[in-house]
Amino acid sequence: MDIYQHFREEERPFIDQVLAWREDVELKFQRKLSDFLNPREQDIVKAVMGNHPDFNFGLNGGKDQAERKRAIIAPEYEIIEEDDYQLIMLEASYPSKFVTLEHPDVLGAFMSLGIRREKLGDLVVKDGTIQIITDQDISDYIRMNFTGVKRATVNFEEKPLSQMLESEETWVMKDTTVSSLRLDVLVKEIYGMSRKKAGMHIDSGHVKVNFRVVENGAFQLQEGDLISLRGQGRSKLEEIQGITKKEKYKVSTSKLN
Repeated sequence: MDIYQHFREEERPFIDQVLAWREDVELKFQRKLSDFLNPREQDIVKAVMGNHPDFNFGLNGGKDQAERKRAIIAPEYEIIEEDDYQLIMLEASYPSKFVTLEHPDVLGAFMSLGIRREKLGDLVVKDGTIQIITDQDISDYIRMNFTGVKRATVNFEEKPLSQMLESEETWVMKDTTVSSLRLDVLVKEIYGMSRKKAGMHIDSGHVKVNFRVVENGAFQLQEGDLISLRGQGRSKLEEIQGITKKEKYKVSTSKLN
């Protein structure tokens, strides 16, 4: 089976990376632990690994509903334990009555410390509490160097993964018809704006598809694609149901509220 046919050309380098991981495990009989992967990358790893009898494979992000997860590829005779994913949950509090913090504020503070996004898992900012899942190799660095964000002083401490807060975000489904599967058309429909404004957002680099910036309004979306618009949240093309008599696409979309 040609694995490449199921994914876009721009995803080929990551597919090659996963194939290289698998080959390395096969030749050296040593497991591979990845950095944190976004959902699209996880889908690629699942597709590459399939049900191959020579490997044991797993994903873990600290909780079942985690969005960002690390992958382990191991020889088939090895047992993968939860501790093998080397996950640490750090928690800090801040005075929410006096300082308003949002996800981008905190994530930006992590980035300013030179920490790559790939080293960080899910981040929750809620009711005066910040929680982050991270690679255990950098947890001490975070505790020592992440001491404030905006006007808030914070002190991170390690907590059990079981104490990770649940996100209150919900996906709202919608069935609609669109003239095409172009990115600008779907952004217009999902986010309730003119096609011209949607195109301006795309041209300005404000729109991502599957966690990659796309600056081409004519980009053709596929079923399962995740869209994000800066400042207006994420959405998804859930299903392409067919074509109407007027040659419009019947689609199901969802938007994160």
